Amino acid sequence: MHAPRRFLPSLPLLAAFEAAARTGSITQAAAELSLTQSAVSRQIKALEGQLGLELFLREKQKIRLTPGGQAYAQEIRDALRKISDASLNLRANPGGGTLTVAAPPTFAARWLAPRLPGFLERHPGAMLNLLARPARFDFRQDVIDAAIHFGLPDWPEAGMVPLRGESVLPLCAPALAARCGFREPADLRDAPLLHLTSRPDAWERWLRHYGACDRGVQGMLFDQFSILAEAAAAGLGVALLPEFLFADDLASGRLVAALPLLWRGEEAYYLCWPRDRPAEGPLAWFRDWLLAEMAETGAGGAGADGGRAG
Repeated sequence: MHAPRRFLPSLPLLAAFEAAARTGSITQAAAELSLTQSAVSRQIKALEGQLGLELFLREKQKIRLTPGGQAYAQEIRDALRKISDASLNLRANPGGGTLTVAAPPTFAARWLAPRLPGFLERHPGAMLNLLARPARFDFRQDVIDAAIHFGLPDWPEAGMVPLRGESVLPLCAPALAARCGFREPADLRDAPLLHLTSRPDAWERWLRHYGACDRGVQGMLFDQFSILAEAAAAGLGVALLPEFLFADDLASGRLVAALPLLWRGEEAYYLCWPRDRPAEGPLAWFRDWLLAEMAETGAGGAGADGGRAG
């Protein structure tokens, strides 16, 4: 069933409205769209005529969105972005078979991206786009086909398959380890502890697991593992970092274990995709390849454990 024509405005009308709504100015919208101010005003008026309501309140030389216009602007902005992303994907791969995957930034850079040549070699007709997404998002609002999610299996609108668990290790610069001479978990309370904003209680959980006091833990905050690791390597403190993502730093001696005490929580990495879309074609290829890569690298399951690093 097709919507009535008045509910399907043309893209130029929507683009004019979105630009004016975002900038709050007819003049700025006109400059952005390379149109005259009168042309943008006419397009907005035409859109209001089609919808049968006002989108802006006009006050002398200023415009202000009505409550309805405010909500409509957000919906139109999301729709235009999805159209733009879809067009970009089509241009990048006119033959189809494009898969857009979102993943946590450090996982994407350190583990996934270096292995993607193997996926493309196995599936030469596929095109894969990799985007950084540090947190869960709404598949309905993004042109993303699949995502790597770290956490609990609690993404209601997504199909999920477990990939691997994650063991973290307290890592620091060699000079800091030598200076502090850590011998037991409680010793770390006297060192500067570095924290990841998305895992604010990680140190409390590690200390509690090893029988040390977990109260009043403080320290610098970082929003990505990669920055957290750089801070640790620079000697700013001790960071809890995923062992499998920073194996190269350990092997080179750039980072060392303050104590060889691993900890694994209940969270794990999952491949997720919109539940209402079938996992077939490029998505199925990627899922099967990813599971095979995880098995080949000896990735563990999602269980919780703790122990000494081997």
